[in-house]
Amino acid sequence: MKNLLTNLLLFLSTLSLFAQAYNSKEFAISPNDLNINHYTKDSTANALVIYEYGKSYIDDNDFLLKTEYQKKVKILNRNGFEHATVEIQLYKNKTNKERITDIVATTFNSKNGAITSTRLNPSDIYYEDITPKHTLVKFTLPNIQEGSVITYSYKLSSPYIYKYHEWIFQEDIPKLYSEYITSIPGIYNYNIKLVGPYKFFDSNSKIKGNCLEGPGGSSADCGVTNYVMKDLPAFIEEDYMTSKRNYISRIDFELKTINHFDGSVEQITKTWKDVDHELKTDKEFGWQIRKSIKAEDFLSTEIIKNDNPLNKAQSIYNFVQDQYKWNGDYNDIFVETSVKDLINNKSGNASSINILLHNLLRDCNIEVKPVLLSTRNKGFATKVFPILSDFNYLIIQAKIGDDTYLLDAAEPELPFGSLPFRCLNGYGRLIDFKHGSEWIDIEEHKVSQIAYRVEMDIVNDSLQILSGITKTGYYAIDSKTDYLKDPELYKKEFSDEHPTLNVLEHTIKDSERNTLSFDEVFKLKQGLDPMNTTVNGVTKETLYINPILFPFIEKNPFTLQERLYPIDFGYKRTFSYILKLNTGKYTVAEAPKNAVFALPNKTGILKLNVNQQDDFIIINLKFSLDKPLYNHEYYESLKTLSSELINIQKNSIIVLNSI
Repeated sequence: MKNLLTNLLLFLSTLSLFAQAYNSKEFAISPNDLNINHYTKDSTANALVIYEYGKSYIDDNDFLLKTEYQKKVKILNRNGFEHATVEIQLYKNKTNKERITDIVATTFNSKNGAITSTRLNPSDIYYEDITPKHTLVKFTLPNIQEGSVITYSYKLSSPYIYKYHEWIFQEDIPKLYSEYITSIPGIYNYNIKLVGPYKFFDSNSKIKGNCLEGPGGSSADCGVTNYVMKDLPAFIEEDYMTSKRNYISRIDFELKTINHFDGSVEQITKTWKDVDHELKTDKEFGWQIRKSIKAEDFLSTEIIKNDNPLNKAQSIYNFVQDQYKWNGDYNDIFVETSVKDLINNKSGNASSINILLHNLLRDCNIEVKPVLLSTRNKGFATKVFPILSDFNYLIIQAKIGDDTYLLDAAEPELPFGSLPFRCLNGYGRLIDFKHGSEWIDIEEHKVSQIAYRVEMDIVNDSLQILSGITKTGYYAIDSKTDYLKDPELYKKEFSDEHPTLNVLEHTIKDSERNTLSFDEVFKLKQGLDPMNTTVNGVTKETLYINPILFPFIEKNPFTLQERLYPIDFGYKRTFSYILKLNTGKYTVAEAPKNAVFALPNKTGILKLNVNQQDDFIIINLKFSLDKPLYNHEYYESLKTLSSELINIQKNSIIVLNSI
């Protein structure tokens, strides 16, 4: 009977535990919200969105876009305190701006079984103009503790009807419930785009009659839609991805047309034909692209009279690189681009430099066109309809004979025909004022490689090492940029990265600025720690040598249980490492084993080959990724391949015994 009672109590206790749940149905705080201090679906979570709600509508009184917002967040531990700081960006231009009102924020804690609350003081809300077009509203909730629950709400008012308020369902912490209600008058027609892998838990629409009144007794009905997602995991940013906006679950709106109450129709989303005309006639961008320029005012007679079009184009490209310095800016193509200022100041943004390059090439009879693109950190440009704000970079396409080159003269170490890594974002829009613009692919087809050739000799309890390193492609560009900037710092950073190696000598075979190869030679020394072992009365000296001096990767970049977005390396890459160890007076007691690991569909390989001879041993290690972009289905294979590579680098030990 006693055991039966004990089991019954245990069952009821377990049942009670399972019955406990966060209150994800409403904004109000429940005891469970405070008493539960874990999230079973993600034990690594530091905070958790319990509830989120938003409603957007066109106000019948002032025709402004209004958004009401509520959010409830659980702080699970100290590392989650950062989520008690809230930042909201407001947009503005010369004539209008977004506004925020009715900010209410409260921190709830549990003390002796009672719920206490601490409200945000309005004086602790800060406003900061972070750019000419953006104001940051920032506040931190008070009295944050482990286990706190915070709630905050506010109202937004926006005059920018063309950009209906987007809703981001997923963020960097898990979210139990997120609901967004849109009320869109029938006179407004929006493109609506759902981004991300997750589907709606619920989505339903209804018509609300006469929600918006117009002149003369006219009115419009509204389509009211509820969008709900539940149990969203945290979006974790990992290496080898473009902007998270490409993949994070969100819903976006872009106004296509307005059917005015007087019966007229205003086309807001234009066609590319319309945009091409606007760009061509634009007083800033279009005028600078079309502006004629006298090459003889800039270029030498030798360059202008060069009969080889490719050599001429390369010389003009090098001239622009040499004479004009990039100021590091590239974000606003259409406003802050000025070729005139670039010429006067010898410095300007990337677009100014490349427009000057475009005009000089055109004046020298090279067929050129500008290309608009979005960089990797900004996200993909929308292809369905033209949105110029999607673009933040300008490069040049040059056609010479049967070959096509994409050019960017902003960086001095960038070779002719190569683009900076930030530009490898899939595609761009080629602007052609005569025949119409079109999408073009922006891809890097060449393989970037690092090749090590290492020879080791054992001399007086140390390794004397001669290492040649050849880098091509983006590895060459990066290393050459660092080396030319500060050769001594380059050498110091190499020493810091390889603390067991003593650098005796470092030479560069080719230090030309903008070539796609970089060759260097290191003379190195590494100490050995011999061990004496006695077997059958015979004492021998034993050496343990890790032959992989230069690991390709230090740690596995892939750590997620599941990744639902692509692995974007940007370019194909190959690493090779060939070592010859002269064994001299030692015999090989133990050597690494041959090994081969491959990615599915022959898209990558890891191969270790060991060749042992009487007085030397050769190790050949190769690791290649034969695609610039892998879909998420390759994630587990890439994770395994990286793990095997790290294991080979760390544990491929050669054991030598003295003769």
